[in-house]
Amino acid sequence: MKNKMFGAGLLALLATVSGMQQAQAAEWSDTSMGYRYGSKFAEPYNSKDIAKNILNLTHVSGNKYGSNFFNVDFLMSDGNDSNAQEAYLVYRYTLDFGKVAGKSLAMGPVRGWGLTAGFDLNTKNDPNYASKKRMLVIGPTMMVDVPGFLNISALLLDESNKPKSITERYTYDLHPMLNAVWGIPVGAGFSFEGYMNYIASKGKNEFGGPTSPETNIDAALWYDVGSATGLGKNAVRVGVGYQYWRNKFGNPHTVPGSEAKTPMIRADFHF
Repeated sequence: MKNKMFGAGLLALLATVSGMQQAQAAEWSDTSMGYRYGSKFAEPYNSKDIAKNILNLTHVSGNKYGSNFFNVDFLMSDGNDSNAQEAYLVYRYTLDFGKVAGKSLAMGPVRGWGLTAGFDLNTKNDPNYASKKRMLVIGPTMMVDVPGFLNISALLLDESNKPKSITERYTYDLHPMLNAVWGIPVGAGFSFEGYMNYIASKGKNEFGGPTSPETNIDAALWYDVGSATGLGKNAVRVGVGYQYWRNKFGNPHTVPGSEAKTPMIRADFHF
């Protein structure tokens, strides 16, 4: 019952935010298409290394009251994951309290404060689990005063799933997540970007088993090829990345495939 009330309240908030955005023109925006590849991905209950080609579409923008982040990944696995295909969508809106108040709320190393809300959706067509995740998130955000940006959020998660082996959608316990996302220039056309999620246990899983806290760190060093070749700043970028994911999707560390250590090559095109 509490989860349903939380979800209804958050959906109402997102609808309000959507209305606010429609009334405000974007002050800045950036849209990109990207590609990344790695051969050391992991999936729970699968002991094999998995190669994945991943395409993504990303949009970020800012308006009078805050900023939007939208990303959808299209993940294509090799035969070690049954050639499965997955789509994973993330949307976040951060309401900037300083912009709403019309004055700076900077305090020491903190540039500003906000409220972040949004959702995750996924669908995957593997023959075993076939995830259909739905997740709502909300919580305060601290914007740290660094070159570029560093936002740290404490979010409450309302997550559910309906894999093919159960007849009704299962909702996990409400649980918190500590999230950090950053994009910091490091000189000479390079930037260091990524995110970190620490997610607390979400209670029992849909089969009655335990879940564990999970850590997901995805970081990349990018080089601005566009500026170096005269195509325009950040028009084309290439990079190398690394993902560390422990207790993936809340599966205990004893489960095969619950830990991933994945080097990647990356590229994106901004327009």
